[in-house]
Amino acid sequence: MEKEYRSGFVAIMGSPNVGKSTLMNALIGTKVAIVTEKAQTTRNKVVGILTTEEYQIVFLDTPGLHTPKTKLGEFMVKTAYDAQRDVDLTMMVLDAKMGIRERDEEIIRRLNGPEFLAVINKADIARGERIQELQERLTALGVPQSAVYVISAKEKTGLRELQEAILPFLLPGPQFYPEDMVTDRPERFIAAELIREKALLNLRDEIPHGVGVEIERVEELENITNVAAVIYCERDSHKGIIIGKRGAMLKKIGSEARADLEMLFGTKVFLELWVKVKEDWRNSQFMLKELGYREE
Repeated sequence: MEKEYRSGFVAIMGSPNVGKSTLMNALIGTKVAIVTEKAQTTRNKVVGILTTEEYQIVFLDTPGLHTPKTKLGEFMVKTAYDAQRDVDLTMMVLDAKMGIRERDEEIIRRLNGPEFLAVINKADIARGERIQELQERLTALGVPQSAVYVISAKEKTGLRELQEAILPFLLPGPQFYPEDMVTDRPERFIAAELIREKALLNLRDEIPHGVGVEIERVEELENITNVAAVIYCERDSHKGIIIGKRGAMLKKIGSEARADLEMLFGTKVFLELWVKVKEDWRNSQFMLKELGYREE
C-alpha cells in the first residue's frame, strides 16, 4: 500500500536574535530568510518550504517577540502571534547562552501545549551544565522532556532529530506549494531583504532599526537584470553614514548585495541604490505599507 502524503505548517517563534532565521534556512537547505547578529532582523513573516517525496513542511519564520516601541514593532509582534494561530506545530527557539529570561517564560506559558516544541539553539557555544539547567527550567514551566530539543542551527547539529520530531504533527494531505518552490515570497521582497541584510551587516548599531528598503524597479533583460532600490533612513546624519565618505559605504552595500541578487535572478545584475530620509517612518502607516509591512 502506498504511503499517504503528509503536509503541515510550522511556526518558528521566540525572542529576537535567538537564531530563528538560521534554523529555518538550515532546515530547508537554502537561504530564504536574511541572517545577521542584529536583533529584530526579521520584520515580516517569511515562508520556507521543505518538500520531499513523502511530506511537505511549510515553515513560518516570524519576527522576534519583543516589547514594541514603534508601529513597525507592533506590526512585527502581531505578525508573529498571528502566524501561530493556524499552524499544526509551534517551535519556540531559545538561546542556550542567554538562557530563559522573564520574557521567554511569558512566551512559553502562552504557547505551550500539545502542538509545541522547545528548541534550545546555539548549543555549540554553551556549556553542558547550562543546557541541562535550561532543560530543567523548561520542565518546571510545564514543557515535557520529550518536547525539548537541543541543536545548533549554525553548525547543523541536532537538526535530523528535530525534523523527525516535526513529522508526527503533519496531517494527511496534498502539497500546498509546487515541489521546486522554497518560499512564497516574490522576488522583489527577497531582493529588498537581501539589500537590507547587507546594510545591517555593515552599518553601526544605532542605524539598522531605522533602515528600510524599497525596490522601485526590476527590469529583466536577456543577460542582465536591472534593479533600482531606495534605502530609507530616519535622519540626515544616518544618510551620510550609509553613503559613506565618497560613497564608499553605499558602494560596499551594493557590491555585497549584487552578488546575492545575481544568485536570486540567475543573471548579471546592475544595481542602482539611492538613500532617502523619511523621518520616523517606522511610525508612518503609509510608509510601512509602502515597504511591504502590511497585514495579510
